[in-house]
Amino acid sequence: MSTLSELRSSRELLVNLTLREIRGKYKRTALGQLWSLLNPAAQMATYSLVFGFFLVSRVGPGNPSGLHVFAIWLSTGLLPWLFFNNVVTGAMGSMVNNANLILKVYFPREVLVVSNALSWLYTHVIEMAVLVVVIYLFGGNPTIYLPLTALFVVLLGCFALGLGFMLAIANVYFRDTQHFVAIALQLLFYMTPIVYPPSVVEKYKNTHGALVYIYKLNPLERFSEIFRNTLYDNRWPSLTNSLYVVIVSLVVLVLGQAVFRRFAGALAEEL
Repeated sequence: MSTLSELRSSRELLVNLTLREIRGKYKRTALGQLWSLLNPAAQMATYSLVFGFFLVSRVGPGNPSGLHVFAIWLSTGLLPWLFFNNVVTGAMGSMVNNANLILKVYFPREVLVVSNALSWLYTHVIEMAVLVVVIYLFGGNPTIYLPLTALFVVLLGCFALGLGFMLAIANVYFRDTQHFVAIALQLLFYMTPIVYPPSVVEKYKNTHGALVYIYKLNPLERFSEIFRNTLYDNRWPSLTNSLYVVIVSLVVLVLGQAVFRRFAGALAEEL
């Protein structure tokens, strides 16, 4: 039975686990789901202060939108990164954190990874909706690009989910995985143009072409540029970037699902 078939047959469990993840994130907190906005807002404020005032990142106005607000420019890259980071990190611990459930009853183990991703997608949609409202308030007009933006959010989720499938398995067999991945994600954050414009790297193309080429292989670099094109610049992303992230996201998702299914049968013994 394919993963999609198993997820369809377990859709009630998937919905319940997703709701559990959503409700459990801020359980017994006074502000509840407001933290889903306050946490990224706090990070945005911190990075805006550091890179917008102290370590000045020179960011030009959106082309052709004319937007010239560093906080908005930062958010169009930071929010997708947070979504990716949360999906990957949550998926990595999904098997270990639900060991008791796995040992008690059989169900498609993929449900745990997918429910984590859906819960973070719910949070991300709220964050992006607020960002879009702010963009309108400052004079941007991303209306015709919103459906395309939504499509790339789904593709980003597929990319993160594929990595999450592989890391969920790896973390069961090798518990140090979570610590290595935490370091790797910190490096990846600064290898992605989130707090600095791509021009910072592009200027080294003639002198360090090989390094720039490797840098451009990072799918998150392409995703960051795409989201800035549609939301900050209010224009269509390049066909090259679009095709690249479509292919990479689908390949990683299929590969991750295959790896997960290959080792999922022995999870109960390893846990």
